[in-house]
Amino acid sequence: MNRNAVRKIQVSGLLTLALFLVATLSATQNDGGAAPATNDASQATSVPYENLKWQSIVPALGKDSPEITILRVDPKTQATQLLIRTPTRMHVPAHWHSANETHTMIKGTFVFEHDGKRSELGPGGFNYMPAKMSHQAWSSEGAVVLITVDGAWDVNWAGDPPGKNDLGQAPPSASK
Repeated sequence: MNRNAVRKIQVSGLLTLALFLVATLSATQNDGGAAPATNDASQATSVPYENLKWQSIVPALGKDSPEITILRVDPKTQATQLLIRTPTRMHVPAHWHSANETHTMIKGTFVFEHDGKRSELGPGGFNYMPAKMSHQAWSSEGAVVLITVDGAWDVNWAGDPPGKNDLGQAPPSASK
């Protein structure tokens, strides 16, 4: 199997996981404060952090895999709010999304890079990435980031998705 076929299968697996998460969370009844991921925009939604349902993003990384929880998906626009947390420092290889994306740091730091420019964000820090803008990132250990997209959530890898070689990685020194 060639490298492009493997990458397509891996991306397909991530998209399948994301769709599974949306479907699973959409079907969840409100038990102890956990809210369904998809709900009527006229209804308020509250979800205590301790009730969030986390899923591994890269199961092959085991306990070091970043985790995702889908907070809400708008049933009409598919706009999505989600959290990602990283148990260890890691590199997120170059990728892009079909919809505009924002990141708001909750805990830890992320260094984001796009078009040769870098920004480091700590708690409360915010950035915006237009749809289809290729970017990569490096997270600190224990980072939590709130991500919003104004359409359906997807990830399109420019190369390989994260793997064991991305664990423990810090951003390379910026060239001057």
